[in-house]
Amino acid sequence: MKTNRIIVIGGSAAGPKAASKARRMDENAEITIFQKASDLSMASCGYPYYIGGFFDDRNQLLCSPAGVVRDSRFFWNAKKITTKVLTEVTVIDKKNKRIEFRDLQTGERGTAEYDKLVIASGASARKPPVPGIDLDGVTTLQSLSDADYLRKVRDEGIIKKAVVIGGGLIGIETVEALNLAGIEITLIELLPQLLTFLDKHLARLVEKYVQTKANVILQNGVAAFLGENGKLNAVKLQDGTEIPCDLAVVAIGVTPNNRLAKDAGLKIGNTGGIVVNEFMQTSDPDIYAVGDCVEIPNLITDLPVHAPYGDLANLQGRIVGENLISGNVAKFPGTIQTGICKVFDYGVGATGLSEQNALQLGYTNIETVVNASLDKPGFMHGNLLITKLVVDIATGLILGAQVIGPGDVSKQVAIWAMAIKGHLTVDDMATADLPYAPPYSLAIDHSIATAHIMQNKLKGYFTGISAEQLKEKIKEKAPMVLLDVRNPDEFEQMRMGVGEKLIPLGQLRKRLEEMPQDKNTEIITWCKISLRGYEAALILQANGYTNVKVLEGGIVAWPWVREK
Repeated sequence: MKTNRIIVIGGSAAGPKAASKARRMDENAEITIFQKASDLSMASCGYPYYIGGFFDDRNQLLCSPAGVVRDSRFFWNAKKITTKVLTEVTVIDKKNKRIEFRDLQTGERGTAEYDKLVIASGASARKPPVPGIDLDGVTTLQSLSDADYLRKVRDEGIIKKAVVIGGGLIGIETVEALNLAGIEITLIELLPQLLTFLDKHLARLVEKYVQTKANVILQNGVAAFLGENGKLNAVKLQDGTEIPCDLAVVAIGVTPNNRLAKDAGLKIGNTGGIVVNEFMQTSDPDIYAVGDCVEIPNLITDLPVHAPYGDLANLQGRIVGENLISGNVAKFPGTIQTGICKVFDYGVGATGLSEQNALQLGYTNIETVVNASLDKPGFMHGNLLITKLVVDIATGLILGAQVIGPGDVSKQVAIWAMAIKGHLTVDDMATADLPYAPPYSLAIDHSIATAHIMQNKLKGYFTGISAEQLKEKIKEKAPMVLLDVRNPDEFEQMRMGVGEKLIPLGQLRKRLEEMPQDKNTEIITWCKISLRGYEAALILQANGYTNVKVLEGGIVAWPWVREK
């Protein structure tokens, strides 16, 4: 019986996963991984936490679950997989089913033949095409060598000021890592908000929190990196501002490494990723591609997207490993682009479509709500969560959710991700049978409460107003009554300070004479999280007021300066 020769290009996440799965499926296959870097199977999502000192043993980034470093010896002894590190594949000859490679240490060149080939070439960090990009002190956080460099910066403690360019996931995580090293950080973002997978409202709340840890500059890009004798000493922004620093970390996203595939004549998509089918098969049936170098369909929109997430890379690798041996029996359907990051003591996560993205993609018949509440009871030291839910009005299907706060964000995002994947509606979620005990959740879980708010809104029980909409009305000096229904001590401790009137909820029925005589007057109600605000709105509506709105999320979700 002919031996199945499998070559995998790339040894970070998806490649080793594909190779390992193929080995489990076929003990006799001849499997070789070619890796340009010196390390294998790196936990790249852990780099910021190594830099930040959450753990000190570098090998933890390379270990198996059993604690064994996944080096060449490990792959051969445990998996009978040959690995060639510090070896660059330079050509894919798909006609003759072979690759050409070069040993980066010796310069020696060679070829290897395959029956099946897997491209797991990953992605490269984007760099702005500006002067000074090659100065010593300008780096990215894409490779383990980058992580080593930044960990050295942390350990030496010499650098005191740094600039992070890019307000996405990696940029935010880098800010935390360097802040924990005692470095003064300035975060630069060209766009009007951080974390573009969030809607502006929630992104502004995250920005407000990050500003307590670092200087944040939005809508400004890098014009040049300035230095002397080849060493960085400042970053110049597009508006002419110069920020003194000895370190600049560029985190403005990644681009798929598609050169090998493109040169081989494989189909490349509009995102720059290699085009694959549901079996992760390229336009050549004997070549598969996985991980950050491919584009895959968004399961909600059916549009191709580049989704460079470590979990997806591993899932795709497992699919390919099975298909290499058993034929195309396993499918990878696509992504709903679920992501999460740690922002100091906050979690920030999202799944599916944001309101902004939904509208851009033509989803006009949508509804949103914002829910602010605890993740578990106060007597169990519950923490705040703020969730924004996006649904399709006609079907009730959940299109997306965003969750931020110091509470258990991961659990909430996971619930909504499975709801989207399972095509659940708001009504399905409103009666979801989730586990409950006070150490873990409220009796009505935060996610279920969010669905209840959406139900109430869709049924017309209340009309909501977003923080942005209220801010605009205040700016335009629209005629309205702003009603805070908390208790006086709460009001004294913190208030929005936008001209609101205080009438505690328990007194509202007795003080209706203080409300406008004109029952059509617009009245905006709120409390800390707007649960009492909703009850106040119902009281006013029951007494004939026809234009009452509830500020969604209440005071805690107000992203602008509040009076204290």
